[in-house]
Amino acid sequence: MKIKLQSFASALTAMGIALTFATPVFADTLASDANHAAKTDYKLTVQQAEANYKTTKAGCDARHGNDKDVCLKDAQATYESAKADAKAMRKTEDAFTDADKDKRDAHYKVAKEQCQSLAGNAKDACVERAKATFAQ
Repeated sequence: MKIKLQSFASALTAMGIALTFATPVFADTLASDANHAAKTDYKLTVQQAEANYKTTKAGCDARHGNDKDVCLKDAQATYESAKADAKAMRKTEDAFTDADKDKRDAHYKVAKEQCQSLAGNAKDACVERAKATFAQ
């Protein structure tokens, strides 16, 4: 019985040592898999945003003048917002800040383009309102 207990104790010690060395490898594998999944999700999200942008942009072709310009800027803003969201999902806290700035900039461009159809004081007020709204 004494020999069996020693063999059992030796087996447990060997398993403990094996698990100690295997755990970091397993954790690295999980981290690598998560990183790969994040990159894949990012690529798929950007591809979907590009497809949506092309479709929306094509829909702007039927419009004319400033209406078409606004439509194109809006399509671009939506695309940039989707890319910014994908970037934010993939990165850390700093990316969320960058994403918010990218979104504000994109929507500011849309608002500014909408002001182009106005003239004089109305146009100036419109641009100032856009600047204030989107922190430019």
